[in-house]
Amino acid sequence: MRIDAHQHFWLLENRRGSWPPAELAAIHRDFLPPDLAPVLAAHGVVGTVVVQSLPSIDDTLFMLRQAEATDFILGVVGWVDLKSPNAVRDIALLAGDPKLKGLRPMLQDLEDDNWIDDPLLTPAIEAMISHGLVLDALVLPRHLPALLAFAERFPTLPIVIDHAAKPDIAAGRMAPWQDDIARLARLPNVHCKLSGMVTEARPGWQIAELRPYADHLLAQFGARRLIWGSDWPVLNLAADYGRWIAASEALLAALDEVSLRAVFGANAQKFYRLG
Repeated sequence: MRIDAHQHFWLLENRRGSWPPAELAAIHRDFLPPDLAPVLAAHGVVGTVVVQSLPSIDDTLFMLRQAEATDFILGVVGWVDLKSPNAVRDIALLAGDPKLKGLRPMLQDLEDDNWIDDPLLTPAIEAMISHGLVLDALVLPRHLPALLAFAERFPTLPIVIDHAAKPDIAAGRMAPWQDDIARLARLPNVHCKLSGMVTEARPGWQIAELRPYADHLLAQFGARRLIWGSDWPVLNLAADYGRWIAASEALLAALDEVSLRAVFGANAQKFYRLG
């Protein structure tokens, strides 16, 4: 059972000038479940996790409405201002919807690289844990030390690093991402998504350019804590859905069948508690 653990939907009218800009023509339009359904069917993907792309509760409610009306959406990762005085209340209200599986602070867009390493988050994180929610970490390599401190502070909170923390694949740069990822992988509550790699690579990317990064993720997290996702429709900037699946299969070709099933679906099902 193949599951896409990372994809997005949006309506441009709701984004009010937010990303994506008009010059990114491939993704500067509305994307809704009917756009994705035939792509999933063509590639044998039976379900998805839809992830927030705006820092607003309205965006989370929009995704939950899509999930209610769409059989293939198995879970939603939403957004709450985790440092707001209302965070605990907001988390409780959203968690009343069984399709809500996690929350994602958009750390890559925040000026403070250490935003996540802050005791002010404690009430919200404790509320997430009590409601059985996970945390998606949208980070860049520079955020990984602070994420490590945060993950050590909350060892019972399941955490997944989105897009492998967006290493600089285009430049072939491994340090310090390589060591920081290894430190995080030593924590059993931390997982990582095999997603978003091709948009960090140079135009005209080849599988050989992705392989050192994928090999490092496999070596550190193993096949039981690596979760596959497409990052559709952002993926469309660098590849189509079929090409990313083919690249992923090539990068994971050394795995046995059980491990492949884990990365391509079973891990997502377990991590997000999907039905």
